Amino acid sequence: MNFVFPPQTAVVPVAGSDAMFPVHRIYCVGRNYVEHAKEMGATGREAPFFFMKPADAVLPVAHGTIGEMPYPGMTNDLHHEVELVVAIGKGGTNIAAADATQHVWGYAVGLDMTRRDLQGEAKKLGRPWCTGKGFDFSAPISPIHPITETGSIVQGEIRLDVNGATRQNSNMEKLIWNVAETIEHLSKYYALQPGDLIFTGTPEGVAAVRQGDLLEATIESVGDLRVRIV
Repeated sequence: MNFVFPPQTAVVPVAGSDAMFPVHRIYCVGRNYVEHAKEMGATGREAPFFFMKPADAVLPVAHGTIGEMPYPGMTNDLHHEVELVVAIGKGGTNIAAADATQHVWGYAVGLDMTRRDLQGEAKKLGRPWCTGKGFDFSAPISPIHPITETGSIVQGEIRLDVNGATRQNSNMEKLIWNVAETIEHLSKYYALQPGDLIFTGTPEGVAAVRQGDLLEATIESVGDLRVRIV
């Protein structure tokens, strides 16, 4: 087989290993913590909804290092959103919540970086969020920790500090739709594949960052992720 140019595959490192996790698709869950839903103007336990980022939007950051994310163009309001990321190792459709853990390969710490002004304008006009959510380097991510090491994650602290000050601090037990339920819903719409990443939603406290800011995200039982905006 001949290619016009070499195929490009986005990858994320596996924690404690030289193995790489090839990324197939990136799914994101919107407004999946009650208090964040409120700060975004919503209330109640609405049905889960999803949006996507390109696979190569990932910005892998090795353990113990500080990743550098360029401040994107066309925005004056870049926001942070810390999220638990679920890495899918076994595909399927119409997966029952009770079976969802069998499809999880591992977990990572992620940031769903958002051009909030562009997203807000798209909402007003009833247009897709792509420019607000799916831009280059918009998905910084830590190494993936296999579920065989972490166990199934249903609770634990999730926190984000900016320049040493805590901005977001919650517990994953406050997810409106937990990981298993999210997989159940998502797999009704898409055939999940090995290599899929699911950003499971962010708690309250999202806010703007500027060039020079240091973002330090921590998720209990998973690890940390440090990114500087450059």
